[in-house]
Amino acid sequence: MTDYTNPETIVLHTAYHADPTTGAVAVPIYQTSSYDLGDTQNAADLFALKKLGNIYSRIMSPTNDVLERRMAALDGGAAALALASGQAAITTAIQNIAQAGDNIVSSTELYGGTVNLFANSLRTMGIEVRFVDPADPENFRRATDGHTRAFFAETLPNPSLIPAPMQEIALIGEELGVPLIVDNTNAPVICRPIDHGAHVVVYSATKYIGGHGTSIGGLIVDSGRFDWARHAERFPMLTQPDPSYHGAIWTEAVAELGPIAYIMKARCTLLRDTGAAMSPFNAFLFLQGLETLPLRMREHCRNADAVARFLADHPAVERVIFPGLFEGPDKTRAETYLTGGNGALVGFEMTGGTEAGLAFIDALKMIHHVANIGDARTLAIHPATSTHQQLSEDAQRAAGVTPGYVRLSIGLENVTDIEADIAQALDSVGGLAKAA
Repeated sequence: MTDYTNPETIVLHTAYHADPTTGAVAVPIYQTSSYDLGDTQNAADLFALKKLGNIYSRIMSPTNDVLERRMAALDGGAAALALASGQAAITTAIQNIAQAGDNIVSSTELYGGTVNLFANSLRTMGIEVRFVDPADPENFRRATDGHTRAFFAETLPNPSLIPAPMQEIALIGEELGVPLIVDNTNAPVICRPIDHGAHVVVYSATKYIGGHGTSIGGLIVDSGRFDWARHAERFPMLTQPDPSYHGAIWTEAVAELGPIAYIMKARCTLLRDTGAAMSPFNAFLFLQGLETLPLRMREHCRNADAVARFLADHPAVERVIFPGLFEGPDKTRAETYLTGGNGALVGFEMTGGTEAGLAFIDALKMIHHVANIGDARTLAIHPATSTHQQLSEDAQRAAGVTPGYVRLSIGLENVTDIEADIAQALDSVGGLAKAA
């Protein structure tokens, strides 16, 4: 099958053209728990990793396979793995190389749910997460020791929206033998982290990849570019016999299949054992969204640019947080990494603080008050009292959340209608803003 390079073509044709039996153009939903293994030799080869194939839908599915292969192609990776949620993708990506006694070094600028996962849930598993300010990439080096297994950052952190300095962090990681994992949920298509040195990319497919707000899912994309064997002492889970898979040494066991040791271990051990599988039906729905992702991202970005400039001129708005309006080093970083647009997230601070922020949300009529982003519809939320509520005030501010901060996920409606709803909501709380 042709290896396509243009994103608009990849999302429609990579890994599948038509069903050979029926001629169906849409990728079928293989709603089955298991697969006929054929003869005993074929079964033995599948379980021994001598060939790739379908065994059980908790581990793989032909529907999921098309989604995985299209995402890997879209990002310039070697392979991908579909999972039940974005949080499952992040957790799996880390547990695949880190165990009790190990640590990862992470940017402080993260989604609130990821902060909680890192600060609390991973800690109970014995994995320490060391948070550093990404403004100085050298902070990652300073926090690294012999037990550091990964660096972690977000392309377009929510809510600060200042892109992580991926190139600098990745170079430090290459020098120290530490891979960079990047969450690219907020910037699919408009940024390809692997092109900037990232070794593993994770997504919440729930957001822009789906775009329809109907399904929960996650993805891991393996660049295939990190030399795990070269840093064998740091990555024993990949370079020493794995007792959970009859002593397989992953860097050797799948070498003939390509540079996919990392993703194969994640599939054959963690996905198999924890069961965080994406259903074939959800994979089908994500494929529908993926087919229009490049087109949708262009329109999302175009609308967001217009809304950000509209907000910047409004007297009730104290500050607008949007990559297209950044200046200085932040502008340079945005222009370096967001080559396909400035994204669809727009943050702004109400001059009336928390009270004004909450009143604005309650005054919206068309825009949905939803704890989600990346939908075709425009969405709004007040992070300090919702998505980042569980963080301390100091942790909120470190993440870029202030009392009057409102986050908008700009959708695909006509931009005049989006601006009209924002305008009437701002006008309705104008008194609070003036009082402040």
